[in-house]
Amino acid sequence: MKHGVRTRSLPGLLLALLLAALTVLTTAPAPASAATDVSAIAEALRKGPVYVDPAASAQLSSADADALAKQIKHADKPLFVVVLPAGYPTDNLFPNLRTATGITGLYAIRLGDRFDAKADSAVLPRTAVRNLVTSVRGEKNADTQLTDFTGRALANLGGKAPATWGSSSSGNGVSSTALITTAAVLVAAGAGAYALVRRNRRRHEEEQHAALERLRVVVDEDITAFGEELDRLDFHPAEAGADDAMRADYERALDAYEQAKSLMGQARRPEDVRAVTQALEDGRFSLAQLAARRERRPLPERRPPCFFDPRHGPSVTDAAWTPPGGTPREVPVCAADATRLADGRDPAVREVDTADGRRPYWDAGPAYGPWAGGYFGGGLLPGLLVGTLLGNMMATPAYSADYGSGYGDFGSGYDGGGYDGGDVSGADFDAGDFGGGFGDGGGGDAGGGGDFGGGF
Repeated sequence: MKHGVRTRSLPGLLLALLLAALTVLTTAPAPASAATDVSAIAEALRKGPVYVDPAASAQLSSADADALAKQIKHADKPLFVVVLPAGYPTDNLFPNLRTATGITGLYAIRLGDRFDAKADSAVLPRTAVRNLVTSVRGEKNADTQLTDFTGRALANLGGKAPATWGSSSSGNGVSSTALITTAAVLVAAGAGAYALVRRNRRRHEEEQHAALERLRVVVDEDITAFGEELDRLDFHPAEAGADDAMRADYERALDAYEQAKSLMGQARRPEDVRAVTQALEDGRFSLAQLAARRERRPLPERRPPCFFDPRHGPSVTDAAWTPPGGTPREVPVCAADATRLADGRDPAVREVDTADGRRPYWDAGPAYGPWAGGYFGGGLLPGLLVGTLLGNMMATPAYSADYGSGYGDFGSGYDGGGYDGGDVSGADFDAGDFGGGFGDGGGGDAGGGGDFGGGF
């Protein structure tokens, strides 16, 4: 497989641009229903991603709602946004709306000046939802809040948009003159774009190579550290007390070490590093299992590695942490960092070299997205990185083009019951994903009251 930027032929590029223009001209967002009961809201959401209650129209204009809907549809993600008046009943609102809509996804509600969101864990884990909600909860302007939340969520949300969103079209015809004019404009624009792509291709490849080389230093440190862990373990398959389970753990750890070295040797783009760190994360968990068996301790729970430095090994708990100038969020931490935070001390953060000196990896540049993605998976990653330099970069379309996407598919440990985002699951969903009170308790929590009381 060849890596780098792929370019289309000029005719193919122009045809794609023309088809995109025809799609824009012939598609319009579905009108929102004026009714305010949950069934009517759900019916509107099955036709389009944004619903604004007539009594809350002063919060979000029609133009802003249309722009938000277009952004969500363009991303092809199952995100539902609802704007309701302050007096709207909140009792069981989220689970009732999820049941009535019947579609797996992320549901965000602006109610008066309050905001909350819930999601099926198949598309976004509860920790990520809670951290994303916290990051925008202080924003008073509805358009700003919903736009910020949407941008951050779409960059990492799993699944696809429901097929029903594509069933609505405008009743207005499009004249052949308009189509011809649009096509002519696109032909001219396409020719210029094609020339620009060719001119910038070499520069882009050089930038990707430089990013990979900077990243290679950090990954080689990770591989070396894991090899040293294997040596310190000093396990011999034939030693006294060793059983088949221990030998299997050790074999998996050795395989992960060799796989990481091989994959790094084959890496050609920063995105290729994701598979390397994923192999290292698997290997460290195997070592943790082996250590527990040898010491006759209960086997560890499968958890992501320590957020502050994945070399610390699998995390043992979640702890509250606030990055400098950022918002609080919960992050997975090792026992040592949990103790440091509890004592009011700084955690042992993984720093890397940058043009501005040593910096935490989340403030070191876009190439570290794939590196972190391999360790933490996609569904967990957005909530951890909200408000950081890397998190902001990953929320842009340019990032996906240069460093890959797919960070909304954490997989193991976040099973959504067999339904992917956008699937019609009806009432078959985990009620715990949509429980909790609407208010300041954080999105995605199960149970709890919140400012509106009476969990819903």
